[in-house]
Amino acid sequence: MSFEDSILADPENRRLFAARLKPHRSLTRRNFHLLMMVFAGASLFSSVPFVLFGAWPVAGFMGLDVALFYLAFRASFRAARAYEEVDVTAFELRLAKVSAKGQKAEWRFNPAFVRLEREEHEEFGTQRLALVSRGRSVEVAAFLGPGEKADFATALSRALAEARRGPRFS
Repeated sequence: MSFEDSILADPENRRLFAARLKPHRSLTRRNFHLLMMVFAGASLFSSVPFVLFGAWPVAGFMGLDVALFYLAFRASFRAARAYEEVDVTAFELRLAKVSAKGQKAEWRFNPAFVRLEREEHEEFGTQRLALVSRGRSVEVAAFLGPGEKADFATALSRALAEARRGPRFS
């Protein structure tokens, strides 16, 4: 058993919960390229009659549409690089938020003194989750949908309850 294995086998360092939350993007890069080719082709095909009838500026505006469409999707893919990591052990809850630009912010809480605050809406489900401890509040899982937030909150609440019971020694 290596030193690292012995540290992880130690009950105080054992992870009770670990999650990496990323914004959902249903369009893969391959499908994005396919969509761009279809959109650009349709724009080109649509602009040919305008050019033939002497209304060539229309083709420029259709090209501008394609460029803006491309830039909007690139911005969406860039924003998808952001993520959050949540780790819970018997003695620590660690939340790390990494922005799309790579800037990292990290919070550490004692799981015995942290609570998960939920804002629920009757019709729409879980709207907001926040970790609250000693007057500090940090929103977590903001980019998840209501159903995913509820599932995440349930799993995190279980891990916090287990952490409050303390480490288990065999």
